[in-house]
Amino acid sequence: MWILMAILSAFFAGVTAILAKCGIKHTDSDVATALRTFVVLFFSWIMVYITGSFDTVTNIEMKPLFFLILSGLATGASWLFYFKALSVGDVNKVAPVDKSSTVLTVLLAIILFKETEHLLFKLIGAAILATGIYLMIEKKATVQKENGSQWIVYASLSAVFASLTSILAKAGISEIESNLATAIRTGVVLVMAWVFVAVKGKCSKVLTVNRKELSFILLSGMTTGASWLCYYYAIQNGVVSVVVPIDKLSIVVTVAFSYFILKEKLTLKSLSGLCLIVGGTLIMLLGA
Repeated sequence: MWILMAILSAFFAGVTAILAKCGIKHTDSDVATALRTFVVLFFSWIMVYITGSFDTVTNIEMKPLFFLILSGLATGASWLFYFKALSVGDVNKVAPVDKSSTVLTVLLAIILFKETEHLLFKLIGAAILATGIYLMIEKKATVQKENGSQWIVYASLSAVFASLTSILAKAGISEIESNLATAIRTGVVLVMAWVFVAVKGKCSKVLTVNRKELSFILLSGMTTGASWLCYYYAIQNGVVSVVVPIDKLSIVVTVAFSYFILKEKLTLKSLSGLCLIVGGTLIMLLGA
């Protein structure tokens, strides 16, 4: 059963990007991020109640809470940039660049936390993964020339902040139960997302969101939550060293759906890059 749940976790994570892409064809990406975060927050608190970690809220100390808030801000920034990248770029190109957060996180963990165990596996895997990402990056042909390369910048910033999320979590929130930490962090993301929308004067756009696109946006939030729930079940009942690689390969689902549903072009070069990303991820996990 836990293997099935791990597969479902990867599936839902992979589908999230596709649903989000369908929901921001005409809808502002910042508004979409703010709306979907409501759904993600709901799912995250469901996990808190399922695991029984709600009772530990009063035990949180100030230092861990501070780092938790910082990691929430980093998560919010990552989501905002990721959805902005999806709004102007192809999913099968944005996802691999966002995946580069894995490389950055590993390198920072080695430097900051001296995580040098199985160092050769980590460095080789990171190098292969980075090569795969490079092969999958191609300029997006578009009529709007000014948006031609913006997706690379946004996707890269998404990866940087995603990496910072992990580092900040490692630095200070290990004392907080993981599901409770996720729920609190998602709350920070929600506040940040709506403040961002308000500051940029986009509140009025909330009322004009197309109903069809709103459905896709909310569904993307539901798939994110479903992925978390399946992943938690798999981790609790299965073998972690098997669950994690399966979950990481959600990028295969994303690229496959982008090819068959969104009709995004996948060249031989891109396919080779995808294979390297998968291979590099597996090698890095051998050294985990």
